[in-house]
Amino acid sequence: MNPVLIVDDAAVIRTYYRTILTAAGYPVAEVGDGVDALEAALQQPCSLCIVDVNMPRLDGFAFLEALRREPVDQPPALVITTDRGDDIAGRCRRSGANAYLPKPVRPETLLAQVALLTGGRA
Repeated sequence: MNPVLIVDDAAVIRTYYRTILTAAGYPVAEVGDGVDALEAALQQPCSLCIVDVNMPRLDGFAFLEALRREPVDQPPALVITTDRGDDIAGRCRRSGANAYLPKPVRPETLLAQVALLTGGRA
C-alpha cells in the first residue's frame, strides 16, 4: 500500500496522526506545508492525503487544487482537517475533497475515515 501523507504545519498534530495510523499498520509520510506536500505527492504516490487548511506557503485548498491539476495515474483520496468554524464543510465538498474532519480529530474517527477511503487496507 502507498503511504498516507499527513500535511500539517503543527508537528504535534503530525505526530498524533502518525502514531494512530502506524499503530493500525498504515505506512505514513509527513510534511509541514502545502508546497512540500505537493512535491511529496508527485514524487511518491500516496493513497490518501490528510491536509490541514491553515498552512504556510500553500494552504490546504490551494494544495488540493494544485494536486488535482497534475497528471497523476492514481490520484489520492483527500481529507481536509481544520479547527476553523466557518462554512468549511461546504467549501470542502465544493473543492472536491473526499472528506472533512473537524479538529480535534478523535482516533476512531481518523481510523474509520482512512479505512473507508483506502478500502480498509493497512
